[in-house]
Amino acid sequence: MRNRAVATLAMAGVVSVALAACGSTSDNTTGAAPSGGASTSLQTKAGGAGGDVGVFTWWAAGSEKKGLDALEALFKEKYPNDKFVNLAVAGGAGSNAKAKLASDLQNNQPPDSFQGHAGAELADYIDAGQIEPVNDVIQALGGQSAFPKNLLDRLTVDGNIYSVPSNIHRANVVWANTAVLKKAGVNQPPKDIKSWIADMDKIKASGVSTPLSVSGTWTQVQLFENVLIADLGAEKYNGLFDGKTAWDSAEVKAAAADYKKLLSYTNTASDGDDWPVATDMVIDGKAAYNVMGDWAVAEFADKGKKQDQDWTWFPTPGTDGVFDFLADSFTLPKGAKNPGGTKDWLMLIGSAEGQKAFNLAKGSIPARTDVPKTDFPPYQQAAMDAFKSNTIVSSIAHGAAVSLAWNADISTAISKFYSSKDDATLVSDLAAAAKKNLG
Repeated sequence: MRNRAVATLAMAGVVSVALAACGSTSDNTTGAAPSGGASTSLQTKAGGAGGDVGVFTWWAAGSEKKGLDALEALFKEKYPNDKFVNLAVAGGAGSNAKAKLASDLQNNQPPDSFQGHAGAELADYIDAGQIEPVNDVIQALGGQSAFPKNLLDRLTVDGNIYSVPSNIHRANVVWANTAVLKKAGVNQPPKDIKSWIADMDKIKASGVSTPLSVSGTWTQVQLFENVLIADLGAEKYNGLFDGKTAWDSAEVKAAAADYKKLLSYTNTASDGDDWPVATDMVIDGKAAYNVMGDWAVAEFADKGKKQDQDWTWFPTPGTDGVFDFLADSFTLPKGAKNPGGTKDWLMLIGSAEGQKAFNLAKGSIPARTDVPKTDFPPYQQAAMDAFKSNTIVSSIAHGAAVSLAWNADISTAISKFYSSKDDATLVSDLAAAAKKNLG
């Protein structure tokens, strides 16, 4: 089951399709959510099922916490019989939270719902029988009339959907300080990695010692996946996850060399550094660039910074026309103490009202197609347009392209490389990880 689930989710996550835009009319508006494994109708109780609803996330700080706070407030309003219990564990991208979650699930002490990245990351939980299908919830939320069919396909294994998506994020975004760029004479986004490196030389010559900021290991994995997309292109990048592209190919070796060069322009990061550390360096003018998911947009807003005036953004050089996809989603764990309360929570986070409140706070875009684009600021409107028209690929760092086990192996290789800067060993470690996990 595990290999089949990983293949199904990963390949659904890397198919290059133009998904329906959030806030626009979807062409995929017929049909219902897949059947099987769960009832086709959802019975709800006015005011909610009642009792505690423990929700496990890694949204413990910054814009992520504000997004969760917005959902909690709305949940209390819509389901007054239920009591939201925040089980958040700090740690960017869930590195700490996932370890605790694994222990809790293994010891048959699941939360009522937990956050998981949509895509291949869920395969581990499906294979272990730790999460239940939520087809009835998806159907009650509108099925394909509310969510793009191709998004639902990414969540489906053997006819069942196992999580409700709360948002969509883009991972191939460069955030830049406009004043730093202007001082260095950098007036337009570079077209590829080589041009970007040339611009970093200009920035360094202007007196900025850290052209590119990074944080802990998962942010470095995200930076590396961006370089892979830029240097390999979408099709060959997709091929990394089904064996069509070798992890020790000439293109991957070139990407590893480019990644090594990019790290020569960065700050010294600790593995414990979370993403705001690097993003704040751009906000404060201590760095010119940071590659981060679009949750970063809320960090700029929180610091009172204005788009175009204080900061700008562009797709990572070489990835224009590609949308590096990830989505947060929530599950119904097997053995949850309050499954009725869990379904109340899933209905809330999957609703148009819930998705608007959450995504306005978090910087992401709704997974639903019926939330008006005009309700959102300029960056999110642009992301909605890109999600409609771009080629979609799936993020490594955020569990859309690879399983938890494979992600862990890639992270180990990237962490090792950060110390050694031996790109030949990095490539061999990545090839070994692919062989181990692809089978």
